[in-house]
Amino acid sequence: MENRPSPIIIQDFITESGAVFHSLPLNFTLAGQPLHSAPIVLVNHALTGNAEVTGENGWWSDLIGEGKTIDTAVYTILAFDVPGNGNTSFIVENHLDFTARDVARIFIEGLKILNIERLFAIIGGSVGGGIAWETLALAPNITEHLIPIASDWKSTDWLIANCFLQEQILNNSSKPIEDARIHAMLCYRSPESFKEKFQRTINQDLLIFNIESWLAHHGKKLQQRYQLSSYKLMNQLLKTIDITRNTQNFENLLSKSKASIHIIGINSDLFFTAKENKETYVELKKFKDNVFYSEIDSVHGHDAFLIEYKQLDYLLAGIFKAETIKK
Repeated sequence: MENRPSPIIIQDFITESGAVFHSLPLNFTLAGQPLHSAPIVLVNHALTGNAEVTGENGWWSDLIGEGKTIDTAVYTILAFDVPGNGNTSFIVENHLDFTARDVARIFIEGLKILNIERLFAIIGGSVGGGIAWETLALAPNITEHLIPIASDWKSTDWLIANCFLQEQILNNSSKPIEDARIHAMLCYRSPESFKEKFQRTINQDLLIFNIESWLAHHGKKLQQRYQLSSYKLMNQLLKTIDITRNTQNFENLLSKSKASIHIIGINSDLFFTAKENKETYVELKKFKDNVFYSEIDSVHGHDAFLIEYKQLDYLLAGIFKAETIKK
């Protein structure tokens, strides 16, 4: 169903900060229809994700697969691993070398090497959506549809503050991955989500609150499968999303693109707030017609993009159902 060809090797890549990588491996997966035989959907993973987007272990397999919203019988599904995300042996020694824009540049290089001139859609949640925005700003004609979910074109002060705290924990804690994950879960969910799930109940075996044992469990679980260098890198990418940094203004950048932009917010998202998403939509509408805003209604906060598949199916149906593909 999903296969992992040999990695693309990107030669002599120089990051925005001037770090030089003579040989940068870019791992990817392909699923669905053979490459160049069908419309291609590029899927960008989030902070602890990877390129396994569909199939048995796919983190978005409720959304992507045979007969699903993004149908593998209709589309070619392409996903890249962010180099250094912990899914391969490649490690980024200094996470401060990279920005979200660097990763977008790497992905664009990967598309060129695969002889892909145009995508049907780029879709991503959270930092994956931020990298999608950066990609469109760098290559305005790369895709027909941009679909950032629970994301935005820039990191806000609130988001940067949380990333700063994450970095402090990752640098200073005796259990950095566990403790950073515990803090992050407070940003990924919402007060209402915790109330609905736990109701201030006690774990009778441990004699602590169930919310505490749940958070500790999530911390331990991530620690078992994740690397400190990867967490630092992905947190740095989340902090550095900004398509306008050291470049043109928002309107100049995005008026160059004919792509339809479908912003999907979450009404309870504490991380990339619905208010920020709506402001982005209003700004875009001033100079671009084919911009759309829709919202997931959920108590679950930021993580709703991984939970509310029925709503996502409904919101994405108009883009991905077969009859909308230009024959």
